[in-house]
Order: sequence, then structure tokens, then C-alpha cells
Amino acid sequence: MFFNKPTRIPTASEALKGRTQTMPVTEPHFVNGAALEGPYPAGAEVIYFGMGCFWGAERLFWQLPGVYVSAVGYQGGHTSNPTYDEVCSGRTGHTEAVMVVYEPSKISLETLLKTFWEEHDPTQGMRQGNDRGTQYRSAIYTTTEMQMDAVLKSRDAFGEALQTMGLGTITTEIAEAPPFYFAETYHQQYLAKNPNGYCGLQGTGAACPIGITSPAAEQ
Repeated sequence: MFFNKPTRIPTASEALKGRTQTMPVTEPHFVNGAALEGPYPAGAEVIYFGMGCFWGAERLFWQLPGVYVSAVGYQGGHTSNPTYDEVCSGRTGHTEAVMVVYEPSKISLETLLKTFWEEHDPTQGMRQGNDRGTQYRSAIYTTTEMQMDAVLKSRDAFGEALQTMGLGTITTEIAEAPPFYFAETYHQQYLAKNPNGYCGLQGTGAACPIGITSPAAEQ
């Protein structure tokens, strides 16, 4: 976890080619027993977060009431169906991501975004704390226009607060969700299976700016 790795995302031509076989998802969520691949409840939405090492990031979200299920995987790169070792090589372009399936009637997108911005440092570029490399970059990948609007609004508000406090400029990658590739089974809910396992999240220590609200919360 503490090695220097490439800090430049490879181009599609430079990236490893990958494979057509998907990673088998054979076990339910270790904490709540929900199926990682669904089906999900009617009305549930999906959003993806990259916050550095995905072990600690996933734990933050599965603990929130209203999150139906979470899973970890690889996203934002060029290699299809990559393995953990391939992602760690820096030759796939993926970041470690957490899939969050949530029920808007039970938890707001505002709460999820507050957790995202406050529980890691979104100003560090291709690293998070001691974890360095493209796989540890901060990212939000959305699945609806409303999510995108809320994410951009929250980024601007939180970024303004960070600037006022002299804490740097947000480098978080924000985009419509690219393919999400499930990580190997042993990575799923890792810190529930290994309570003393490593967690490298580095929060900003900044309070969430007043006024970060999702469009859904305003209706």
C-alpha cells in the first residue's frame, strides 16, 4: 500500500488489454446479506465514489442507514475486467471505487456527498495520504443528471470553503459513470472481514459547507 506508483493515467494504447471474462460475484454483502449485483429495491439509485484505498471508503458507506448495498471495484480506466494486481501496476488507468446503492427515501444524496468530501482529502491528485498512484485518485461517477447537478454544486461549495481555509484546490474527477468492474471477493467488505485491516483515508478536517443540498432534497 505504501509504494510509489505511476501518477500518470496511461492512454488507451498504453493500457493493458484486459479480458472478456468478468470477475465472478459469488457471495452476498458480508455485513447485510444483500446481493451485490442486485436486484435492488424499486427507486434505488447507484453512485460511485473513489476516495483512495477502497477498503476504508466502503466501510464509511455501508454504515449509513439508507444505503442498501455497497461493493468495491475498479473504474475510470481502459482495461476491461482488470485484476487487483493489474490495477496496482498503474497500467490500467482505473481508480479504486465504491459502488453505493442507496434509497433516496431513506438517505439523501446530500448525506452521501457530505461523507465523501469530509472523509478524505480531495485535493491530493494521484494519491491519498501515504497511498500514491492513479488507483488512489479522488473520483465521483454519477448515473443520473440530477446526481451530476448535485455533485457539481457540492464540489463548488466545498471547494470554496477549502480555498477560504487555505486547504488547496479540489482535484476530484467527476464524470458520468464508466464501466464498473467488481473487485475480487476478498476485497468486498474487507474491513468487516478483517477488523484490524489497513485503512488509509485522510480526511480534510473541514466542516461541510452550509448550503450543500441535492436537487432532490430541495423538492
